[in-house]
Amino acid sequence: MRVMNLRACERVRCYNFLMLYLDYNATTPVAPQVAQAVARGLGELWGNPSSAHLLGARAKLALEEARAQVAALLGASPEEIVFTSGGTEANNMAILGLAALRRTGHIISSQIEHPSVLRPLQLLQGQGFQITLLPPNSRGVVEPEAVRRALRPQTFLITIMHANNETGMLQPIQEIATLAREAGVLLHTDCAQSVGKHPVDVQALGADMLTVAGHKLYGPKGIGALYVRQGVELRPVLFGASQERGLRPGTENLPGALGLAAAARLAVQELPSERQRLGELSELLWRELKERLPQARLNAWGSAEEKLPNTLNVCIPGVDATELVEALARRVAISAGAACHAGRKSPSHVLTAMGISPQDALCSVRLSLGRHTRAEELKEAAAALAAAARQLAQAPPGRGGAP
Repeated sequence: MRVMNLRACERVRCYNFLMLYLDYNATTPVAPQVAQAVARGLGELWGNPSSAHLLGARAKLALEEARAQVAALLGASPEEIVFTSGGTEANNMAILGLAALRRTGHIISSQIEHPSVLRPLQLLQGQGFQITLLPPNSRGVVEPEAVRRALRPQTFLITIMHANNETGMLQPIQEIATLAREAGVLLHTDCAQSVGKHPVDVQALGADMLTVAGHKLYGPKGIGALYVRQGVELRPVLFGASQERGLRPGTENLPGALGLAAAARLAVQELPSERQRLGELSELLWRELKERLPQARLNAWGSAEEKLPNTLNVCIPGVDATELVEALARRVAISAGAACHAGRKSPSHVLTAMGISPQDALCSVRLSLGRHTRAEELKEAAAALAAAARQLAQAPPGRGGAP
């Protein structure tokens, strides 16, 4: 994939009001209320929350209020929330922190996890832990029966994401949690993509640990949280002072925590109506695309209770997805596979795990909608995408044609 030069990137940045943004699963714009909360943390609340004087006490109070607001979003208690630098750190903390206490044993996960889960598991496997990565079915769902069959006497952790970042498919976490409880096994779920888009309640899900990433729900980058159920013990991954229950040493990112709390408040207020709106918009976008590109097909599908309402993963046979992303880069923002894999000329591990051929996976793009998406924009985006796809499909091999 060719990379846009600096001049082109500057043009996109300067004229971003022209961009049709369909990549909300990669990141979301910071909400104005969130920016105001962050500014408060950078301004009047600049004290160190660990300091004993008045400035520190004010900062500490604001930090704990933010913790309570994030907990309320998840149906948790404030003391069960550990602030982190983001979803990656939260996933590493859950997996490596528990494994450090066990020192040996068996972990169950899936082939469709984010790299921030798969890479720690790979590390643990090199240290002698037994790792089982379950394949999804053809719809991208890890079946509870497969989890049940994978359980062993040595199993101490199941870590399976709640919603897949590429397909939007929701995993049956409640059923898996029941199996975990019956077997005396802890359950961690990565909810980076589902929080703010789908109801996430730790009691309903039955999770022992749960990951949140701020920038996926209109919060700032560089902040996240790990829910750790009371009674669950972890060993720190980082070592230093005793902040965040001793699990996350270092001076707290108060501006980030305030921003995440503001994003959590907005999510609580807007989730019911936004879910329905985004579901309707996704259906509209798919109709517009299918009308213009009859050969296009969805790689994953399901009811409103089976997938995120904002996400479409679309295969356009004969069109290289990375070339399509580049062709649209100045007008429509979409993604080829996961955003963290941008630029890689290899098929998505999620799609191939579902049984989709490598060639079709290389022809697949992710379209994800969000709070600022409007119906009138989608027809224009679909027309631009279809025109670029037709042009690429007609290009000679090696010059934007099929892989």
